Amino acid sequence: MDLEDESVQCCVTSPPYWGLRKYDGEQDSGGFVFGLEKSPEAYVEHTVLFLREIRRVLRDDGVCFWNVGDSYASGKGSCFNPGGGKSSLGHERKADGAHPLHRGNVSDLHTSGLKPKDLVMIPARVALAAQADGWWVRSDIVWAKPNPMPESVKDRPTSSYEHIFMFTKNAAYYWDIDAVREQGGDGSTRWGGKTLKLDTEGALGGDGHVANAPNRTGRTFEYNGKRNLRDVWTIATQPSGFKHYAAFPEEIPTRCIKAASRVGDTVLDPFAGTGRTLEVAMKLGRNAIGYEISEKYCGFIEKRCIERVLL
Repeated sequence: MDLEDESVQCCVTSPPYWGLRKYDGEQDSGGFVFGLEKSPEAYVEHTVLFLREIRRVLRDDGVCFWNVGDSYASGKGSCFNPGGGKSSLGHERKADGAHPLHRGNVSDLHTSGLKPKDLVMIPARVALAAQADGWWVRSDIVWAKPNPMPESVKDRPTSSYEHIFMFTKNAAYYWDIDAVREQGGDGSTRWGGKTLKLDTEGALGGDGHVANAPNRTGRTFEYNGKRNLRDVWTIATQPSGFKHYAAFPEEIPTRCIKAASRVGDTVLDPFAGTGRTLEVAMKLGRNAIGYEISEKYCGFIEKRCIERVLL
């Protein structure tokens, strides 16, 4: 990236997932196509390279949110494959090139310690590799989807969540806890047979539980109805308005940007897609920088930002 060192406060992005889909545009990145590597190890290695560049441009008190989903090993066709026939759920997406038609074989899987039908555990591999490379893994946020993509599977639950890792360069960083507080309950909890009223600070830590209960028994605190943001985000998927199958909903970058940046700060999305992060950043009074390999999607981004933010 042609950005100066420590010039970005917050990064919110969703990179290509391994073996899931082929994106529009010329994807060769220095001799490899990110997301279509032959092995999960190669994908993780390339992920670390991108994260290193993000760490270079991120300010010392900056935060990077990395949304990544998992895939299944199949040994034939794609590693994540909702079906191949004309009546299958994934047929239209395959016709659009959203799922690669060939992705590895059984011998490749065995080299990675995988068997057909294994969950590849890509998010865990990415998080551990980032941690080993120097990042702080501050949170593993679960994006729970109440309207997940249906899957034609009969021997396991349907996949309905993805991971959003919160990476930081240092143990201390900018975080606006009040900007992303959630609506809590009535503030009541029971301890030792007594009902206590609790606030969102001090004893609570904002999560609705007594921090040091034996020393708090019998005490009453005021409660303002808000609690600390939790790490399970139940957010429905949201159509992008364009033919793009991986755009995340506006609420995700909204929460991330509010928590980890100030008005006037710069927000980066190195895999901009349809530009949802950039649009949200501008609406929230931040500067926005995005990178996208597809000229078609660049046109979408420009149109989105002009029509929804600038006009």
